[in-house]
Amino acid sequence: MWGPEGLDEAEAGLLGPLEELKGRDVLEIGAGAAQCARWLAAQGARPVALDLSHRQLQHALRIGGAFPLVCADAGALPFTDGSFDLACSAYGALPFVADPGLVLREVHRVLRPGGRFVFSVTHPIRWAFPDEPGPEGLSVSASYFDRTPYVEQDEQGRAVYVEHHRTLGDRVRDVVASGFRLVDLVEPEWPAWNTSEWGGWSPLRGNLIPGTAIFVCERD
Repeated sequence: MWGPEGLDEAEAGLLGPLEELKGRDVLEIGAGAAQCARWLAAQGARPVALDLSHRQLQHALRIGGAFPLVCADAGALPFTDGSFDLACSAYGALPFVADPGLVLREVHRVLRPGGRFVFSVTHPIRWAFPDEPGPEGLSVSASYFDRTPYVEQDEQGRAVYVEHHRTLGDRVRDVVASGFRLVDLVEPEWPAWNTSEWGGWSPLRGNLIPGTAIFVCERD
């Protein structure tokens, strides 16, 4: 799945035709419990799941899967140049780093010529709205252009969660400046079958404003 709307890769084919995934070397960045890598392995691909969180990778290990798990920083990928055919990231890594260009340049480096990188993030427009699933989440309450990070702190004042806001234009410029060609920008519509409500996600909001932005990038 690329996001809470429920758009899945088998339907979308953003990484390429399903039948062409077999035998491809694929890097999942910000893999969490490696759900995407597990799906890719089932299609015959050779995925590597990378995450900064050792705890998340422990979850992946418990769930199982015959592919490598790598604990590393997405801004300093521990792979040689041209190691992968494809890379993907579903709500992983990019929203949580202050310099997303660094991650994009690293992904560009480890992809082979013609390689594709597809990543999804919260749609930037949602930063202007309260994170509420009901009607109260439909009124603009903040500036879309305010790039102040969202930070949660523990009782000692230490940051335990940080998410960075980039406008849509920022994201496009980051992609292009990193050497990629932007092939597509997908904004999934909320499907009628999805009745789920989770956090600020709901059919009410999903039918009115976009929730996810998916960037399809290629290394020429």
